[in-house]
Amino acid sequence: MKMVLKTDMVLKTKKKNNLILSIRRYWELYLIFLPVAIWFIIFKYVPMAGIILAFKKYNPVAGIFDSPWVGLDNFFRCFNSPAFLSSLRNTVIISLQRLIWGFPMPVVFAIFLNEVQQRKFKKVVQTVSYLPHFISWSVAGGIFYMLLSPTSGVVNTFLKSLGMQAINFLGDSSYFRSVVVATDIWKNMGWDAIIYLAALAGVDCEMYEAAYIDGASRLKRIIYITLPSISNIIVIMLILRVGHLFNVSFEQIFILLNPMVLEVGETLGYYIYRVGLYNPNNFGFGTAVGLFESVIGLALVITTNKLSKKINDDGGIW
Repeated sequence: MKMVLKTDMVLKTKKKNNLILSIRRYWELYLIFLPVAIWFIIFKYVPMAGIILAFKKYNPVAGIFDSPWVGLDNFFRCFNSPAFLSSLRNTVIISLQRLIWGFPMPVVFAIFLNEVQQRKFKKVVQTVSYLPHFISWSVAGGIFYMLLSPTSGVVNTFLKSLGMQAINFLGDSSYFRSVVVATDIWKNMGWDAIIYLAALAGVDCEMYEAAYIDGASRLKRIIYITLPSISNIIVIMLILRVGHLFNVSFEQIFILLNPMVLEVGETLGYYIYRVGLYNPNNFGFGTAVGLFESVIGLALVITTNKLSKKINDDGGIW
């Protein structure tokens, strides 16, 4: 027993000394990382104390810690609310559509862009494609309102020129979700493709040359060389994407949503804002909905990571 304790103490001392040596050797890198660590502590970890609101009936006068406990009442109230169930269904549908259509697009775009031989054209296309990522949704929403306007929008003007009737894309429940998915792809496809382009830059060119000499077509080189070479990156990005499956952009929904499509467009984020934040007495209820969303996201990340490891031994984040 004494030998085991002594060994543990030696190992702990050794790890401590290694950490000190590492800090002394790479103190510049630790100094650069320090603002990032402080930011995460202040804005990510400290606010986690507010999770207790999910189990309380918040009273603005009493404050967070002196408000009365209600246990799981806020969660029962969630699952008994038709509006919550509707927003949950909308979130799942929109998120799955974004995953099915939005996730492969950056991969395909990066592969096609990687096949372009003219470097100037390649750089221009890449620059133009990721610029929308830097446009705020307030500006992007105004652009889409003008483009999709049923009276003066460019899209409907074109449809009218073909003899078709104008479509109120942002006011028709049958089109609204498609608009949300399409605008999300437009905004993020080029930015997400940067990661895959960086991974493609590390693929050994000799494999392409050998495959070309063996008579492999460009499509076969993509299928048997390009995709397997970046499969680990694709799996990691898929895991991260699934973890954010329920995090439909609040800014996007807030800008594009209107009362005519509230039934099919309201997501959990907007529901928390509408119901949980308008009234201070509903802060506990809003926190419960947010906590539920976070727990589901964590469960999805863990499940996807385990599935990726079963499919591919090299897959997974941890």
